[in-house]
Amino acid sequence: MEYLIIGIILVIILLAILKANKKGANLDFNKLVEFLGGKENIISTETNLSRFKVTLKDVSKANKEAIQKLGAKGIVEIDNQLKIILGHESKQLKKYIDEIK
Repeated sequence: MEYLIIGIILVIILLAILKANKKGANLDFNKLVEFLGGKENIISTETNLSRFKVTLKDVSKANKEAIQKLGAKGIVEIDNQLKIILGHESKQLKKYIDEIK
C-alpha cells in the first residue's frame, strides 16, 4: 500500500513538471531575431502551419544551433532561406518580425 501511494505521488509530481515545461515553452522572439542575424538580416518571412520560413541577406549570420536550443523542432537551410519548425508560435513570430521591421 505504501508503494502505491509513493508511486501516485511521483506520477503527480512528474505531470506537474511536464505541465510547467510546456508553459515555459514560449519562444523568446528577441533572441530568435538576434540568432537570425538581427532584423536587418531578415528580408522576408512566411508561415505555413507549424513552419516558419525566413529569407535572409546572409544565412551565415544565422546561429542554427542556438535557434534549435531555443525550442525549434527542426531547421532546413535552402540557399538563403531557413525553414524552421516552431509549432503554433510560427504566426506569432511572423507578426512580431513584421512589427519590428
